[in-house]
Amino acid sequence: MRITRRTLLTGTAAAGALPLVTPLRHARAQAANTIRIGVLNDQSGLYRDLTGPGSTQAVRLAVQESGITTRGVNVEVAEADHQNKPDVGSTVVRQWLDRDGFDVIVDVPTSSVALAVNTLVRERNKVFLCSGAATSDLTGSACSPNTIHWTYDTWMLARGTGGAMVAAGGRTWFFITADYAFGHALERDVSNFVRAAGGEVLGSVRTPFPGTTDFSSFLVQAQRSRAQVIGLANAGGDTINSIKQAAEFGITRRGQRLAGLLIFISDVHALGLQTAQGLVLTATFYWDLNENTREFTRRLGRMPNDVRPSMIHAGCYSAVLHYLKAVEAMGVQAAKASGAAVVERMKAMPTDDICFGKGTIRQDGRKIHPAYLFEVKSPQESRAPWDYYKLLQTIPADQAFRPLNEGGCPLVRT
Repeated sequence: MRITRRTLLTGTAAAGALPLVTPLRHARAQAANTIRIGVLNDQSGLYRDLTGPGSTQAVRLAVQESGITTRGVNVEVAEADHQNKPDVGSTVVRQWLDRDGFDVIVDVPTSSVALAVNTLVRERNKVFLCSGAATSDLTGSACSPNTIHWTYDTWMLARGTGGAMVAAGGRTWFFITADYAFGHALERDVSNFVRAAGGEVLGSVRTPFPGTTDFSSFLVQAQRSRAQVIGLANAGGDTINSIKQAAEFGITRRGQRLAGLLIFISDVHALGLQTAQGLVLTATFYWDLNENTREFTRRLGRMPNDVRPSMIHAGCYSAVLHYLKAVEAMGVQAAKASGAAVVERMKAMPTDDICFGKGTIRQDGRKIHPAYLFEVKSPQESRAPWDYYKLLQTIPADQAFRPLNEGGCPLVRT
């Protein structure tokens, strides 16, 4: 599988390509003192703007700001496109781990790919820092001593957006669900919240993933259900197309409400405020939330396609920054010898960064920090480019994610 770009960061600045011939002893010494980071995500498809090259940019910033390369440690960063396919992602990761000696895999949106990578990394005792995938199974039945689920998950989304919609009177639901691990987990977790609150799920329809662009027949089924809320258990381009086509059908004008259960700022930008206004969403990062998030956005610089950073980009930065702190605390050779030991050290260290503030990592690998319930502004309320959200509620860190004893993770010691 072709790696699209490869960067070597060493010393105080990015270096060029490695020499064609390196003395054997020097090469071995360099390899022993080199951390290799692989950023795996969607570089060309429907998730590109919310993850893609921007995640690699965020990882590079974390490496630079960690200062680790000024203290004699070499860090290599590579990126690859998994095309939202588990077999493609697995092929890339096997090559990175078995042939190229990579130490950590970062990002990996698309839950089906992330679950496959989760297994491969555990088998080889490396590290998986998941920012992009959503399935809460990564800290539940599929939890691993080698994986940290950093940014968000389906339980958090259900708790935030699903809970808010039920509280606002949305008692009956119908789901339009992307037919893969993420969509299934999101529908499951939101359904649990709806039923626990006394609501009812009237039905669901599964949409092929990837490749679906016409959601008209699925929207017609949702419309016929007469559910008060149509839950969109999808993301990225699928969410954008669903909302646009729902507007064309006049669904919301007839009394039904849309619940975009995973919406990113790039989605709102693509929809435009005229269409997106009033949507309620849950996120753990917003570029314009406070002075720290605005400072991170400034440091990150211009993003591909001029987007503002998503919570996935922020998660990649935050996770790699904390990982490199653990590597320094342990020493490079010890860190390379056991990914599980690195993750254990990361769990023992409190987290603190400009994107998420102070936090912790639990036994099940769940990174804990606050989440935020936002509403998309109207065109009249927006005062500047990408000024899209108004804060409705801050969900405290100890309430934003599934309780530790409810996930079924075998790592949890009671």
